[in-house]
Amino acid sequence: MQNKATELKAPWWKFGHVWMVFAGPAVVVVASFITLYLAVSRPDPVISEDYYRQGVEINKTLGNESSLAPALQARNHAATGVLPVPAAAPKN
Repeated sequence: MQNKATELKAPWWKFGHVWMVFAGPAVVVVASFITLYLAVSRPDPVISEDYYRQGVEINKTLGNESSLAPALQARNHAATGVLPVPAAAPKN
């Protein structure tokens, strides 16, 4: 019978599980450098000073009252549990 100490005479880099242990942190380090490169090379655009006014103008062009009606009914139904009553059809 051989002793366990004599079986492990190979250098540490010849064992596969050692490389699996090193591979996880190495992949994380490489990914962090890639993320750093992407963050530095592609900065976020600066928001304009009058972003609020531009948003209000967009809402005016979309006709915000009529387009929000279904959403307001759904919100009210979710808050109260009462189904909205459909508007009566006009009589001809």
